[in-house]
Amino acid sequence: MRRFAAAFLVLLLGLRGADAATVDASNYDAYWLWSGVTPQAVLARARTVYVLQGQVEAPRDGSSPVRMLAQGGAVPQWRRAEVWLVYRAHTLEWTPRIRSIVLAQLTRWREAGNRVVGVQIDFDAGTAHLQGYVDFLRELREWLPRENRLGITGLLDWSSRADPQQVNQLRGIVDEVVVQTYQGRHTIENYQAYLPRVSRLQLPYKIGLLQGGRWDQPSYLADSPWFRGYVVFLRNP
Repeated sequence: MRRFAAAFLVLLLGLRGADAATVDASNYDAYWLWSGVTPQAVLARARTVYVLQGQVEAPRDGSSPVRMLAQGGAVPQWRRAEVWLVYRAHTLEWTPRIRSIVLAQLTRWREAGNRVVGVQIDFDAGTAHLQGYVDFLRELREWLPRENRLGITGLLDWSSRADPQQVNQLRGIVDEVVVQTYQGRHTIENYQAYLPRVSRLQLPYKIGLLQGGRWDQPSYLADSPWFRGYVVFLRNP
């Protein structure tokens, strides 16, 4: 009987350990809501919501100009939460037409009674092309109305491969970087190896987690004066 009890205790502790490393969205208060993902009950208590609004892309054959593919549905009302409108960018060649759409959507969301605080750009900028991205963001900051914050998503390898001075150019241009610990629908296998350098970023940053993914919180994050918390990417069951 004692052997059975001991074995059961080991199993129970193991399960608790597994639960602790699994991202439970109800333990957080900031979320990404992407196209095709059904809104979940956790959004009712959200303090911050990042909502995908569109995808900016350029046809490969150049047959037509850069376009915005709308990816947001009806405008909901989140009176309690701060709202960021997110744009997935496949090109940085934004036309005046793209800019006008972004500005119109900011107005529409505010007129619906939402506390829209800014725009987030989701662009996979490889380290070799990071300077071009910095230049794009500087220009975006110039035409975006001043009452709007500007945020971006960031790749884990920025912390190890990019020139720190280059990354820190973003300070004063963007208000926050959300560094993603996942790719697609899976947690990056060796995400822990990048985190010590991420914690040394010299601009406000958050850590992006995947709902149902893996996460073990390192104690040193809380010691970083630039760390601002977590954002959970919601996904369908």
